[in-house]
Amino acid sequence: MSTAPDHLRLAADFEPATYDQWRKLVDGVLKGAPFEKLVNKTYDGLTIAPIYQRAENVAPIIGRRPATPWQIMQRIDHPDAKKANTQALTDLENGATGLTLVFAGANGARGFGLEATEETIAQVLEGVYLDAGIAIELQIGPAARMAAVYLAEYVKAKGLDPAACDIRFGLDPIGACAVWGSSAHDWSEIAPAFTDAVKKLSVMGFKGPFAAADGRVIHDAGGSEVQELAYVLATAVAYLRALEDAGIALDDARSMIFARLSADADQFLTLAKFRALRLLWARIEESCGLVAKPLLVSAETAWRMQTQRDPSVNMLRATMATFAAGLGGANAIGVLPHTLAQGLPDSFARRVARNTQLVLLEESNLAKVADPAAGAGGIEALTKELCEAAWAQFQEIEQAGGAFAALVANLIQPKVAATRAARQAAVAKRRDVLTGASEFPNLHEERASVLKVKPAEAEPYGKPNITFKPLTPIRMALPFEALRNKSDHVLARKGARPKVFLANLGTPADFTARATFTKSFFETGGIEAIDTEGFSDPAALAAAYGAAEAAMVCLCSSDKAYETHAIAAAKALRDAGAKHIYLAGRPGEQEAAYREAGVQNFVFVGVDALKMLTDAWDQIEGA
Repeated sequence: MSTAPDHLRLAADFEPATYDQWRKLVDGVLKGAPFEKLVNKTYDGLTIAPIYQRAENVAPIIGRRPATPWQIMQRIDHPDAKKANTQALTDLENGATGLTLVFAGANGARGFGLEATEETIAQVLEGVYLDAGIAIELQIGPAARMAAVYLAEYVKAKGLDPAACDIRFGLDPIGACAVWGSSAHDWSEIAPAFTDAVKKLSVMGFKGPFAAADGRVIHDAGGSEVQELAYVLATAVAYLRALEDAGIALDDARSMIFARLSADADQFLTLAKFRALRLLWARIEESCGLVAKPLLVSAETAWRMQTQRDPSVNMLRATMATFAAGLGGANAIGVLPHTLAQGLPDSFARRVARNTQLVLLEESNLAKVADPAAGAGGIEALTKELCEAAWAQFQEIEQAGGAFAALVANLIQPKVAATRAARQAAVAKRRDVLTGASEFPNLHEERASVLKVKPAEAEPYGKPNITFKPLTPIRMALPFEALRNKSDHVLARKGARPKVFLANLGTPADFTARATFTKSFFETGGIEAIDTEGFSDPAALAAAYGAAEAAMVCLCSSDKAYETHAIAAAKALRDAGAKHIYLAGRPGEQEAAYREAGVQNFVFVGVDALKMLTDAWDQIEGA
């Protein structure tokens, strides 16, 4: 029988590396370049250093109970109630522990959703044991506001104890107004109706929470983490004040509110955001004279990061997002099926959404440790920065009169719009990569399978007596997808896509790197690349181009090979009838000579790819 040694040596034989030692090595590699070159910034301007020392004197943030899994929520949004019921039962039988009932017109409905009727709710929940620990979360809009009442009446009609049912009713009048950019009523009229609904549900015996402070409103519109946190705080406080004004004690009122955050593929920012929300809410509670109690936080993977093209990559994005939300302490997580941007997901996509969470919980054991990021220097620093910046923006909203007043005054919207524009610029220049859409496209991919259900366009509820700028949901990949759609239409109409001829110069060692880059560049816009073996003879190049019937041509090679071949090749292509000549790489000092030879544009890392591809399509369609 062997015994373990008292001391395992392994790395103990080596002196621990210090920050100063690491910094000295890095400075040597930088060779005089500033260290700040390695420091990144978020869209909020928060700094992210390349390395951090362990944080000292920190404690885990109290959220989900240790060793307690988060609720695996599955979206129920099929317009046919009977089919929605079949989906719900399948989900629960195969690992889901909760259902998110998404009603038509709700924020996050994405064109589908349940009808808000008594009959629909009864049909959808047939065979679902609501008092058996199954969580229910409602996503409702103004047109579906009665869904909460119908669900409550359904529970009572079934003879169930409301207190035994885990139901989050999801009342969110501010969020609905924010997305539509209008309201039929002022907050002074909305608040009493809201609190009356909460009171009735509470009197019926339901424990709540009843109101949702939904950060997706900001995230879907392209906003930042700080903006999302500030909005959630402001909305939650608005509901808290309304409930207190209606005679509900603050200690009870806070339990009637929950938060909903978007989780995206930036795992560190997402993780820190969930941690920051709990600290910020604790600060709100302290200001109210309350002893801190963990806020219930629901998560949903981000809509804006979904792509129609190469939707399988959405599985990876969702996995990263779920990982981050889970480690950040989310109480419940809903994973958007990876084909949702294409239509109503089928059974396979729904199974993948469930299994994304099941694998992380059952195989990776992510819920076993409470706040595993506690003490990690980078996460702690980012959490602190998020808290400070979000609190400052929250105070601005409060000074404007609260969430509703700030929306009416268009205080929040310009900040979100500026961040959205910055994101869109980064996507256009491919600094923020959307695999399958803005990078690594597959022109020959098959469309994913979705259910044949036509999306329905929602309309605002009631007469818009108060109007302001809406926080409209977006998907970042949409501009690139629009170009791909154009290509598909041309293919269907003419039997072939527009083409770019890759005029590879020199040997494969010269042109392979830039040819590969250029192929990906043009095909993200739906322009098919014709690869070649390489040319050194301008006449042979011109002949090959003439036979290719390509709408445009791009020279591809190394800077050294360009010195020898580029100008002669461009002239030969121009003389052969090429009207749109590109060169892969930065032109440098040779730009004037290249342009004189016939080169019109240059393709390189950091160029506005979306603009260049849009211009290319203008040329194609104008020919």
